[in-house]
Amino acid sequence: KCSRKVGRDEMASSANNPMIVGIDVGTSKVVALVGQVTADGELDIVGVGMKPSRGMKKGVVVNLEQTIQSIQGAVAEAELMADCRIHSAFISIAGSHIGGRNSQAVVAIRDGEVQRGDVDRVIDAAKSGPIPTDQRILHILPQEFQVDDQGDVRDPLGMSGVRLEGHVHLVTCSTNAMQNLEKCVRGCGIEIDEIVLDQLACSYAVLTEDEREHGVCLVDIGGGTTDVAIFSKGAIRHTAVIPIAGDQVTNDIAMALHTPTQDADEIKIKYACAVAQQVNPDDSINVPGMGDRAARRMSRQTLAAVVEPRYDELFSLVMSEIERAGYTGKLAAGIVLTGGSAKIEDASALAESIFHMPVRIGMPQSLKVGGMGEVLRNPIYSTGVGLLMYGRTKNPNRNSMPESTRKLNLGMDGIVQKFKDWMHQNF
Repeated sequence: KCSRKVGRDEMASSANNPMIVGIDVGTSKVVALVGQVTADGELDIVGVGMKPSRGMKKGVVVNLEQTIQSIQGAVAEAELMADCRIHSAFISIAGSHIGGRNSQAVVAIRDGEVQRGDVDRVIDAAKSGPIPTDQRILHILPQEFQVDDQGDVRDPLGMSGVRLEGHVHLVTCSTNAMQNLEKCVRGCGIEIDEIVLDQLACSYAVLTEDEREHGVCLVDIGGGTTDVAIFSKGAIRHTAVIPIAGDQVTNDIAMALHTPTQDADEIKIKYACAVAQQVNPDDSINVPGMGDRAARRMSRQTLAAVVEPRYDELFSLVMSEIERAGYTGKLAAGIVLTGGSAKIEDASALAESIFHMPVRIGMPQSLKVGGMGEVLRNPIYSTGVGLLMYGRTKNPNRNSMPESTRKLNLGMDGIVQKFKDWMHQNF
């Protein structure tokens, strides 16, 4: 939620075209996006802000003050570009403290026909299993229902029967981790519309309905963790978090090439390749030295030989999760890789050799996102764009308040130019 300074003539347009804000608080970066839902249902992204994430480790807050500063910096950039004041937002959450399990329950249908109360009761019953005292339920994600002997029912409302069975996927998280994240967001003067599981938000931006239906594994490779979600028959069937991601690759490069971590990260982004055999042996890179040591030239193949084993390990762990979930050979749509660390050259080729199924790099879908959608077709924005798309489905009341004389609808040329200027300053 955010407010713009608009004239009286724009107040009605503001109410009809609500603003949605998503803040992806990651281990390596914080991304803030402002989106506007247009009259035809499109989502125009009118504000973008991104800052390095300080104070986060493996998806959880380890320094409140530094995390607040990172969020404030990203939010300030998004506000400046969108010419608005952000009041509330959808927030992503990740980390190894996230847990997921499937659950089911059965209730009697009270009036011979499934009513909303019956659905609510069976979902409440499904979530009533034991949960550790230091955990709380983050999401209850319905999978399917069964009315008497009729299974695979997506929406049981109105169906006749005497027995309703519900299947759900429960996502839990650490109470303390969530509270610390909430403190950081509210410490920036921003209220929380909802805290959303990273891979759930991401799925809204990068997966198609066909992929969800026929079976797909979403792998979001971030800085601190790799978040996994398996979809089938339109619903989440399995979630997992793997504590290996981009930061581990950066550390490997820093150790192997004897270069500072910041330089190692830049080398990874610009020159890393996940398949050493694909690198021209004549290619070389400049590697800065530690301290006052001089920089030196090094074979790019040497870099790839450091990167490939870590990605091989990561994809093998993802394969183990697919096997543990019982979906080996059942993912017709294959694997979708996304997140900033999925951009490594030949990551999809290495993944295909391990998974033995189709692999693609998932980016925010241009068909679903208008405005700067094409400019934001980059996996680093998948979670942020997904938060906006998730927020649009919630349809909260986000009527903008009048605060100035500037028109609500900036010309898209002006918005895109602002974004290009921002990209030039940050990259």
